Formats: sequence, structure tokens, C-alpha cells
Amino acid sequence: MRELSRVDRYATMKTGFQPRVRRASGADASALAALRFAFRSALADPVESRTDFLVRCEAWMRTHLDDDTHWRAWIVEIDDAPVGTVWLQIIEKLPNPVIERELHAYVTNLFVLPESRGHGAGGLLLSAALAECAALDVDTIILWPTPESRTLYQRHGFGVTDAVMCRVL
Repeated sequence: MRELSRVDRYATMKTGFQPRVRRASGADASALAALRFAFRSALADPVESRTDFLVRCEAWMRTHLDDDTHWRAWIVEIDDAPVGTVWLQIIEKLPNPVIERELHAYVTNLFVLPESRGHGAGGLLLSAALAECAALDVDTIILWPTPESRTLYQRHGFGVTDAVMCRVL
């Protein structure tokens, strides 16, 4: 039996592709809406046609990326084709009379097309969102991971905490 070299044993990332992350704008709304549909329709059967959803979602995304809102998004491309995205919502806290940062952030919709995974695209997207949080001096970043994404978030310093409570309606 052939003994595995050190590279064979530890290499997990596919090679040959160079993902590129950039800040998304309203001009990317169509591609971002298609990625959103791919992400969510893989989790459950859609209750809305793909066409109807894309029209509705694209309009929302264009407005939220072109206007001065608290939403930001990044898109990752491989060979100039959009293959993934992440969204970040900045949440303002009430003004504080003590030394305490006054912003939170919500990371959502981190998604890479299945055929494009394994190239580091998810990590690059998350790093872009986290860099924005650092630049804005965000206090706490929250998210709802899928079982498959937990290890990615853990590698970037996320963990479970007792500080947040929620009520699902």
C-alpha cells in the first residue's frame, strides 16, 4: 500500500481556481438574488416561483445596496463568475454614556455554490465581512449557522455564548 505524503494527508482545498471577493453593489442584485434562491431552495421547497422570487428579491437587494442603509454584501467570483455571497447588517445600539461600542452586526446568507466549494471562497467572504466589522468597531457579531457552516465560523473565532437570548415566533 502506498504511504500518503504529508501533502496528501493534509490537503483539503481543491486547487486550480482563484476566488476573488469584492464588495457588491446594486448592479450585482440579479446575481445575488439567484444565489439567494439557490441557497434557500436547497433547504426547503420554494413556495414562490423562481421567477417571482428573483424579481422581488432583486428589487429589494438593489435598493438595499444602492441606498445608504445598514446592509452590505460581498460577492465571490471564480473565473469572473459569481459563485457565492455573504450579507452583513449593521445594527445600531442606543447611545451609551459609558465606554462601550455602539454597533452590533448580523452575518447572514453566507453561501457558495456546491460545485465551487473547497477553494476557500467561504473563508474569504467571511473575512471580508469581519474586516468591515473591525473597521466599524462593531461590538458583537451574531449569526445563525447551518450544521455544515459551524466549523467555518469556529475557525474564524465564533463560538456559542450564554449572553444572547432569543424567542422564535
